[in-house]
Amino acid sequence: MKYTQDYLEQINKLKTTLKNADAILIGAGAGLSTSAGFEYSGNRFKDNFSDFEEKYGFHDMYSGGFYPYSSLEEYWAYWSRYVFINRYTQPPKPVYDDLFRLVEDKNYFVITTNVDHCFQKAGFDKQRLFYTQGDYGLFQCSVPCHSQTYDNEEIIRRMVKEQKDMKVPSQLIPRCPLCGMPMTMNLRADDKFAQDEGWDIACKRYENFLKRNRDSKVLYLELGVGNNTPVIIKYPFWRLTAQNPNAAYACVNYGEAICPPQIQSQSVCINEDIGEVLKDLGKK
Repeated sequence: MKYTQDYLEQINKLKTTLKNADAILIGAGAGLSTSAGFEYSGNRFKDNFSDFEEKYGFHDMYSGGFYPYSSLEEYWAYWSRYVFINRYTQPPKPVYDDLFRLVEDKNYFVITTNVDHCFQKAGFDKQRLFYTQGDYGLFQCSVPCHSQTYDNEEIIRRMVKEQKDMKVPSQLIPRCPLCGMPMTMNLRADDKFAQDEGWDIACKRYENFLKRNRDSKVLYLELGVGNNTPVIIKYPFWRLTAQNPNAAYACVNYGEAICPPQIQSQSVCINEDIGEVLKDLGKK
């Protein structure tokens, strides 16, 4: 495995590959949203959670999401802010918009481990998206006693608006309509993740896209995928590229742009900021 050497050469190669591809499968990880400005630490964390940082001593949103709060009122004060800024606001930079402009007229599909809904906010077709790890915009039963999920925008906005002293009003705590247990976020963190009907439908659409384009000129475009869950996007993309001599693999990931030697001749690896790469790909 090795990093790319000539940036301009790789950009031009990827432009040509995008233009000539019969199908484009985008695999997106956390690095894509980070490039768009959805950072979970630094000033963005301090601007929204300085009170929690002062009280509990954690220094990033991710750590705060796992903190054992003493009450559900405080738990939901934290999580409502967390969900609001990461699900119901626009990212600071137009990275997703730039990506959409590159593929909107093409035969594309998206598989992502991100849960921030940025693809739909940028205009991507909902029917061509597979969110494998859940969605900040959904609640599920914490047990779970059933697999249905529930839209949470209205209650999240109320929690943000009505919380005081780092607590939400008790009457706003979401509870399962069937068993009465507290609700939780629909995020894949353990074996309690609820795969609802929408998840199953999206998974089937993804599988159908793979089957339809198995032998065609497919570009497997991997953006910001790290090594936490490589079996979802990275390893399958490598395997699919190796199985199809007509396929191409592209990896754009600042500091982690690699490919195995078996597919090196079919690959483009760009070790730069995704947002800057997408801007350069959009230039004529």
